[in-house]
Amino acid sequence: MKPRAFSGQGLAASPVLVGAVTLLVTIVAVFLSYNANSGLPFVPTYDLEARVPNAANLVVGNDVRIGGSRVGSVSKIEPIPGSDGAKPSAVLHLKLDTSVEPLPIDTTLMVRPRSALGLKYVELTPGKAWVGFEAGATVPVTQATPMPVEIDDVFNIFDEGTRRGSQQSLNGFGTGLAGRGKDLNEALTEFRPLLADLEPVARNLADPRTQLARLFPALEATAAEVAPVAETQAALFGNLDTTFTALASVARPYLQQFISESPPTMRQAIDDFPRQRPFLRNSAAFFAELRPGISTLPSSAPVLADTFEIGQRTLVRTPPLNRQLASVFDSLAEFADDPLVPAGIRRLRDTARSLRPTIAFLTPVQTRCNYVTLLFRNAGSLFSEGDGNGTGQRFVIVSPPTGPNAESGPSSAPANGPEPDNYLHSNPYPNTASPGQPQECEAGNESYATGRQVIGNQPGNQGTRVDRTGAASAGRRP
Repeated sequence: MKPRAFSGQGLAASPVLVGAVTLLVTIVAVFLSYNANSGLPFVPTYDLEARVPNAANLVVGNDVRIGGSRVGSVSKIEPIPGSDGAKPSAVLHLKLDTSVEPLPIDTTLMVRPRSALGLKYVELTPGKAWVGFEAGATVPVTQATPMPVEIDDVFNIFDEGTRRGSQQSLNGFGTGLAGRGKDLNEALTEFRPLLADLEPVARNLADPRTQLARLFPALEATAAEVAPVAETQAALFGNLDTTFTALASVARPYLQQFISESPPTMRQAIDDFPRQRPFLRNSAAFFAELRPGISTLPSSAPVLADTFEIGQRTLVRTPPLNRQLASVFDSLAEFADDPLVPAGIRRLRDTARSLRPTIAFLTPVQTRCNYVTLLFRNAGSLFSEGDGNGTGQRFVIVSPPTGPNAESGPSSAPANGPEPDNYLHSNPYPNTASPGQPQECEAGNESYATGRQVIGNQPGNQGTRVDRTGAASAGRRP
């Protein structure tokens, strides 16, 4: 009997064989898909271990990236408990592509967040060394850069006490600055001449010819000289009090008449005593200058008497103060002798010079647009005013617009329709009437352009009309 030749129709005609092949292909595909993150089988890899102080929520299968490109994955994570007081750490088993082999031995690594949802990856930063890690080597923990700040760490800062303190601070700033717009405007306006005047003063103080270091020892010596005669000075003020009290009773009309008659008398004396003319001329000028002051003695003498009486009691107590001032002036003398003091004064002068253009640019922000007081007033109201449901700051669900490049998903360009609300409006640097800008307070006054994309400054001039805070404001009331 002649054997029958094999044909492909036999496989296709057998449902069992077709099902078995299909099941086998499916199992292989599932196996390859499941192990894709750990590397395909039979593909060579470059394996390294990395010691890190904290695995930071890493899981097996997380990416390993260089410059944003995936070059491998984390195949295993082993915790290492601390011993002898050392902190615990972890060892990461990295399965990398052979295209990056070998990595320089000064390569650093850091565990970074991939998204706000907690997904992490390992970021490698290759170094510049000529020698590289061999396969199976361990990257030391010293090359694991510090852990980045996690989003939950940021949120944990704002605990109940911090939130309450921030609310009270903002409320205090808002209340404290309300109604003081005029004072703030005047202060900002005066900063420019103040800095201009401070610069030459600082330059003179820093000049070695000023001899600032000798000022404080001289003051110390003066205090030391005055201390022994403090009681004598006190007695002097007491005697002056008695003298001025007596003069107060005869100030009018006697002293007044004496002063009035002194010029004619002096002129007669000049005629009669030519040899005494220089002396008498100076005396006449002296008494002429004293006339306005002497005329006020009837009203000022009682005040001077009280001053001398108080000064007498005060000067008796000055010797202990003068002795205490000696150590103060010694410290000031050491401070003045410090070679860093003139350098600090020069830095203060440079700071004043560098702040002049900044103050010139920022002054219109408040004097023309009133933005500083508006910021604190609104911030204070945001966290302090409200109703039974809470303050004005509440978190609610806001549905983002839909369409191409909308906020609800990734975008490749600014949103530009076609839905009516899917248009990007962004003005990161609004005009604030500062030098070199149009005279307008643009921030907060932009009109909403429906159905149109607006990026940057809005066309046209929005004017300088802004809301007022308190009794005074640089902006005009809308």
